[in-house]
Amino acid sequence: RERRARFVGKNGACNVAHKNIREQGRFLQDVFTTLVDLKWPHTLLIFTMSFLCSWLLFGMVWWLIAFAHGDLDHSTRLQRDPAEGAAGATFVPCVTSIHSFTSAFLFSIEVQVTIGFGGRMVTEECPAAILVLIVQNIVGLVINAIMLGCIFMKTSQAHRRAETLIFSKHAVIALREGRLCFMLRVGDLRKSMIISATIRMQVVKKTASLEGEVVPLNQIDIQMENPVGGNSIFLVSPLIIYHVIDKNSPLYDISPVNLHHHEDLEIIVILEGVVETTGITTQARTSYLADEILWGQRFVPIVAEEDGRYSVDYSKFGNTVKVPTPSCTARQLEEDKSIM
Repeated sequence: RERRARFVGKNGACNVAHKNIREQGRFLQDVFTTLVDLKWPHTLLIFTMSFLCSWLLFGMVWWLIAFAHGDLDHSTRLQRDPAEGAAGATFVPCVTSIHSFTSAFLFSIEVQVTIGFGGRMVTEECPAAILVLIVQNIVGLVINAIMLGCIFMKTSQAHRRAETLIFSKHAVIALREGRLCFMLRVGDLRKSMIISATIRMQVVKKTASLEGEVVPLNQIDIQMENPVGGNSIFLVSPLIIYHVIDKNSPLYDISPVNLHHHEDLEIIVILEGVVETTGITTQARTSYLADEILWGQRFVPIVAEEDGRYSVDYSKFGNTVKVPTPSCTARQLEEDKSIM
């Protein structure tokens, strides 16, 4: 057999492909979330095209207004020169200094981004031009709000904070207080804390019901324990989170012979909390396959007191050391205490 495919990657990405989705229109009903979920090249392309297309569209509108009013006619343009005498006072263009589509396009950019070079301006001659000016300003504000909000959300997404929440590369199973425990280490590289941090764990494996129904990815919650009790953790320094393998645990019948890459077993760890600096809820995930669980090993201490402060040596974050551990399942250990 090949190595079991991961349900959740080591970096927290879910290894699930969604196919044959017939109701694609549901994504367009939530345009903002769809834009945020797009990849950066696609987002930047839409960002650029939204402004460029609106400038071109309103540039065409300004050109049509000037064409309909006669601002582009050469003879009319000569009458604008006051040196021509009284005829210069009889003609007022809708927008001054528009002679071609290029000048109309430049005026469109000036209106929407409020550059205001001063060479072109709307006059009182055409009410339609004033109406277009108002509409373009409103459209420009809407585009700015949506696209800039999209860029801001992409740069401040919660999973960015999760990049500094780290898990040990391997998990271990060893004795603690006379019981077999599944243990892993979690830490936060930033000084700003994760508030109300909680951690939970699931076992994902293929199971079959008594009626013969096969569940390829059955998710089973397992109880986690940590040094401060409960699921809430105070993640000011790296912690070793552990799960006691008892009769209610899905790992009750796991032994060292089961910890190989052919075993249909994956343990998912999920850490959630509120980012102290932004107030955004973040989530960090990782997983451990059977061959990433080390039997009979324990994490080495990495916290030491130096000059009145506690220092953490992250170079030893994932280091383990062998400890005496019986090579049997938790069930066998519970039934026969003489194994100890």
